[in-house]
Amino acid sequence: MPIPPTRLSLDPRARLGRRAGRRFLIEWVGIGCLGIVVILLSSLGRLSASVDHLVYDRFLSLHAPPLLRDIVVLEIDNASIAQLGRWPWPRSVHAKLLEQIAKAKPAAVIYDVLFTEANPEDAQLARAVALSPTYLPVLLTPPDSGGRRTVVEPAGPLAHAAVGLGHINLEVDSDGIVRSVAQFEGDADSRWPQLMVPVAQAVERGALRLDDGPPRRTLSEAAAASATSVHGDDGGEGRFLIPFGANAQNYPKLSFARVLAGDVPPDQLRGRIVLIGVTASGLYDRFATPVSGELGPLPGVYIHANVLDTLVTGREIAPAEPWVLFAVSLAPLAALLAGFLVLSPRRSLLLTGALCVLAACGSAALLYGARLWMSPVPAMLGVVVVYPIWNWRRLEMTLAYLRKELQSLADEPHLLPETPSRGREFGGDVLEQHMALMAQAAQRVQDMKRFVWDSLDSVPEPILVSDVRGVVLIANHAAKAHFALLGAPLPEGRPMQTVLGGLTLVKTIDHHAASDAENNQFAHAHWPALLDPARHEFTALMEHGVEVRDANERDHLLRYANCTNAQGETTGWIAGLVDVSALHAAERQREDALRLLSHDMRSPQASILALVEIERARCEPVLASALLERIARYAQRALTLADDFVQLARAESQAYVLEPVSLTELMIDASDEVWPQAHAKRITLHTESGGEADDGHWISADRSLMTRALVNILNNAVKYSPPDTQISCSLASLTPKNAPGAARRVSCTIRDQGYGIPKEKQAGLFERFRRFHETERPEVGGAGLGMAFVKTVVTRHGGDVAVVSEPGEGTALTICLPALDDAQSGDAATLHM
Repeated sequence: MPIPPTRLSLDPRARLGRRAGRRFLIEWVGIGCLGIVVILLSSLGRLSASVDHLVYDRFLSLHAPPLLRDIVVLEIDNASIAQLGRWPWPRSVHAKLLEQIAKAKPAAVIYDVLFTEANPEDAQLARAVALSPTYLPVLLTPPDSGGRRTVVEPAGPLAHAAVGLGHINLEVDSDGIVRSVAQFEGDADSRWPQLMVPVAQAVERGALRLDDGPPRRTLSEAAAASATSVHGDDGGEGRFLIPFGANAQNYPKLSFARVLAGDVPPDQLRGRIVLIGVTASGLYDRFATPVSGELGPLPGVYIHANVLDTLVTGREIAPAEPWVLFAVSLAPLAALLAGFLVLSPRRSLLLTGALCVLAACGSAALLYGARLWMSPVPAMLGVVVVYPIWNWRRLEMTLAYLRKELQSLADEPHLLPETPSRGREFGGDVLEQHMALMAQAAQRVQDMKRFVWDSLDSVPEPILVSDVRGVVLIANHAAKAHFALLGAPLPEGRPMQTVLGGLTLVKTIDHHAASDAENNQFAHAHWPALLDPARHEFTALMEHGVEVRDANERDHLLRYANCTNAQGETTGWIAGLVDVSALHAAERQREDALRLLSHDMRSPQASILALVEIERARCEPVLASALLERIARYAQRALTLADDFVQLARAESQAYVLEPVSLTELMIDASDEVWPQAHAKRITLHTESGGEADDGHWISADRSLMTRALVNILNNAVKYSPPDTQISCSLASLTPKNAPGAARRVSCTIRDQGYGIPKEKQAGLFERFRRFHETERPEVGGAGLGMAFVKTVVTRHGGDVAVVSEPGEGTALTICLPALDDAQSGDAATLHM
């Protein structure tokens, strides 16, 4: 019986059978053991000690615990050295200082200065020491070859006068940073507490009462536990981590010289623990701490202040036992190994990152909340080492499958044109061969994608591609620009009917004139449902196309085309929009030109010829002068009509020569040109300028075209106004109030007292060849091109025109144009002067 071929699968157990399942389990257990070894070396073997220190220092720099304000640091600083002389000072100086401090009644005085050598002034200093509870340091030498340590106490009178003695040794870690302190140090014969330990014991017992009283400083349970170890020396060091913060040097500080001189109010020392130490340059040991990156090396007196603060407030940080750290660090590794069995590589990576973040957050929470330092580094190293090795194994299991599939794809013929190939064989190792095959397959897919995109984007008209439900999948560059111009959202991901729903149906396109009216009626009855390509009853109509109009009043030809797959099944639709506005405009212009040439310009010339013939036939030439006058009027009308038509064509098509001009001057020039006609009808022209000051109302315009536009408006005002009336021209600057930063504009309003225009006819005021009052005022001539010229010129200058009129009450026509900015206006005004 033939053995069926093994089917390739990404699951190694499914691909390789039961033996592979055992192998899978063995590899999984082996990787788990590797992680356990890494954690064991990091936690118990201290392999990651340097990284642990870096993480611990970073955590401390992110957290600044509150300081005990009852600790005052009295600095032997540079100013004191400059004032009192070179160091060391006579002990009488220290005695005088202690006498000054005693007057303020401090809770205690801690002197971080060694007085180990006898001196004639020791008796005076001892009397001063006895005035306040004073603690003095001892000199504890490093252990010798036999492990013995020598203790040098202060001079006899001083040691008897002090209420407590203790060592001030500070030990550094392997990287030279002070992070911890031992509460007790010594040898087999004697053990000495750290100098801050007896002070903290006295505060706990109530022997030292601070200024604000015990309620402000009641020891917590953690402090009580720490105090227990302080009370009883069980033979251990009692070492703890110091919780340095970014504010480790922010204790209240005073200068030695100022206190000695009595310049410090007693209230600053009363009821407080005064810690005296050297901070002057070159006189003290500088120690690196976890916050030295921000504060620099700290003087020893400030480190002792932090130690005392920690002991009194019970904020000692206890390092976790190595075996506890090892046990806790195994939990993230176990979670990751379980995730390997059920998660994909991407999700396994996310799980690895999440476990690292969780380990760091848990360590920080224990440090800040429980005062327990449990480094997250062993747990993080365990998962970080295991993850890449496991995924390397998964990669090996998928290489064969990828090789087969990629080779099959590479052997298929390429349909698109391609550059000459250098060769089909791939060198290098197996991974490089797989990468080369993948690159070739990806390149072919990219080539096909680029071909499709280039084909769509090269089409100058908007193209939309939708799926079978009518949801737009692809929009070419022209389509995106079209909808952006309309202020509509991007079409991708929206139904075709919604995307094109803002269009207005104009008419259907059909080659058969007999069915055109019927199709129009059907289309208008079902609009906008026609836009849904999933509605098969409209397929034939949309394939022929319909004419639509968008929000910008532009006409388009809209057509749908069917997309099919290799099996002939419908997979989607393609919609195309062809802008036919220019074609319609050209048709209208052609009709206007034909009408102009065939009627409006031919009729006056025919009348002239008829009058000439009449004059020739008359025997009496008495009427020659009247006829000639009529002939001249008709000829002038023909010339005016021709000139208006030419000027309108120029305003619509030619490029404008823009320059800074004053709208006030243009209005004056236009008024001067129209003045003879107005004077003949006894019409007064009055021009006024609005605003706080007449700035000339500068604009950027084509001088000749803008002047002619104003002349046309004034001519209309004169023609359609009765005699003995007034035409007012007002200029104003407009600054938008509700749109900060909007451009300033200039307006010109020409108001007459003429016949007015009914509201229903105002919409056609700017149409070509549209005239008003032809029946009521036949004596008023014109071709109906003047206001069309005004509209064209103002619009192409970026402005707009508005009209307000009532029959019998006159007409007010306002043009609004963009103003020059202040700098351009100033330059233009200067040049004008």
